[in-house]
Amino acid sequence: MKLPRDLSGQDLARALDVYGYAVTRQSGSHIRLTTRLKGEHHLTIPDHASLRIGTLAAILAEVANHLQIERSAVADRLFG
Repeated sequence: MKLPRDLSGQDLARALDVYGYAVTRQSGSHIRLTTRLKGEHHLTIPDHASLRIGTLAAILAEVANHLQIERSAVADRLFG
């Protein structure tokens, strides 16, 4: 699946809610998310108007690694 090119940090934070991620704090231009699904996991994402494609891919890979699923499955559920 092709990743979206115009996704903001806030949009991604809202989308990750399907995997149990919730905003725990925000410091400057970064948002800290935490989930307790399959153990506690913290994730920091930039609060930019448009995330770079490599940054988005790395965040999705980190989520997939924690959940022990394929990155493409994460992308399909979030954006498909």
